[in-house]
Amino acid sequence: MVDPEYFDVVYVINPHMKDQVGKVDHKKARVQWKALRTVYEKLGFPVEVLPGVPGLPDMVFAANQSFPFVTSEGKKKVILSRMASKERAAEVPFFERWYHTQDYEIILTGGDAAVEGMGDLLWHPGKCQCWGGYGFRTDRSVYKEIARITEIPVLELELKDPEFYHLDTCLAPVSEACAVYYPNAFTVESRRLLEKHFSDLIEADETEARQRFVCNGHSPDGKHFIVQSGSKKVCGELKKRGIVPVEVDTSEFLKSGGSVFCMKMMIW
Repeated sequence: MVDPEYFDVVYVINPHMKDQVGKVDHKKARVQWKALRTVYEKLGFPVEVLPGVPGLPDMVFAANQSFPFVTSEGKKKVILSRMASKERAAEVPFFERWYHTQDYEIILTGGDAAVEGMGDLLWHPGKCQCWGGYGFRTDRSVYKEIARITEIPVLELELKDPEFYHLDTCLAPVSEACAVYYPNAFTVESRRLLEKHFSDLIEADETEARQRFVCNGHSPDGKHFIVQSGSKKVCGELKKRGIVPVEVDTSEFLKSGGSVFCMKMMIW
């Protein structure tokens, strides 16, 4: 996770930021960030904290700057992002330096095509495959290269609604069979692909998907689902399946278009 000292909304690069410039309550944001960190720690996940950087208010969304993975031989590697917006490009070198200290092999994709880490690349639990979102941030053309680099298939999903600009805003894998998703964020072909690979798709409704970012929730262990508070319908469906919802308040971060999944990077 990245310390939220410099988190703010100072520009608009997604629809959620509109009319939110200068409206972040910084004290409240820090309280919310600490609470989320505590949730991960209580679930047994140690949290490594990178310092924030002045002038990089979105660096707190630590899912976007990289895509770490481990080879079949157990070697740690990371594909660094090439951010679509100039406002966020300077975040990546700070992550690169940290990965160097952790003995990761650093990889850059060729060309100029944008790739925004685990904002658009999601692992499918229990399967050796990833989902790759495209349409707003990550360029579809990079997925063939990423599949070659990682030796892992990437199933491509087209996003069609600018409010759901990253795949992690509209799809939250929970288990090999189950995922939470917002159908209207995807094209018909992409929905069919999801239905083919997940036998148990939980549909988020309009309110919980758009206002509470329920599909930006995160299941780190297949047993719990950390999610913005108030998402009663999805939480109810998860409980039926034996998944424990852990509700948190990320309302200050929602002003910038991010919630739970955006605010962390699971590392190897």
